[in-house]
Amino acid sequence: MAEIKDPENTILMELKDGTVIIELLADVAPQHTARMKELARSGQYDNVCFHRVIDGFMAQTGDVKHGNMEAGFNIRSAGTGGSDLPNLPAEFSKLPHDRGTIGAARSQNPDSANSQFFVNFKDNHFLNGQYTVYGRVIEGMDLVDAIVRGEPPAAPDRMISVKVAADA
Repeated sequence: MAEIKDPENTILMELKDGTVIIELLADVAPQHTARMKELARSGQYDNVCFHRVIDGFMAQTGDVKHGNMEAGFNIRSAGTGGSDLPNLPAEFSKLPHDRGTIGAARSQNPDSANSQFFVNFKDNHFLNGQYTVYGRVIEGMDLVDAIVRGEPPAAPDRMISVKVAADA
C-alpha cells in the first residue's frame, strides 16, 4: 500500500476491484480539497456512478444529485448536477493535467465547479490553466484504467465508498 503522508488530505475511493488512493493538494487548491473532504465525510459520494468515461481521456464522476445508484438514479441526468453547496471559484495553478491527476469538472463558467471531478487517463495538457487540479492518484491507477467506458456507460461503474483516510 502507498505511504499516506497526510491522512487528513488523502482520499480512499473504493471501486469494485479495490481501493484508489488519492493525495489531495490542499496547498494548491484549498477550497476544492475542502469540498471533496466535506462531501466524502457526509457520504454524498458513496454509490455515485462514473457517468462520462472517455477512452484515452478521462473518467468523470461526482454528480451527487443525479449519480447515486440508489437514490432515484437516472443515468441520463447524471452529469447535470452538483451538491446543495455553492459553486467554487477556480483555483488554477501551474500544475499540469498529467495522467492520474484529479481535475474539477465544471460548466463553461470557470467558477462553476461543485462536486464533480475527473481522473485523467493520460497527460491532457490542453486542459492546463482551464480546470483546477486538486489531487493525484498515488495508488490504484490500474483500477481507474478498468472503469467501464461510455457517455454514459450502459452499466456504469461507481464509487462504492469515498472516505478521508484520517477517518478510516
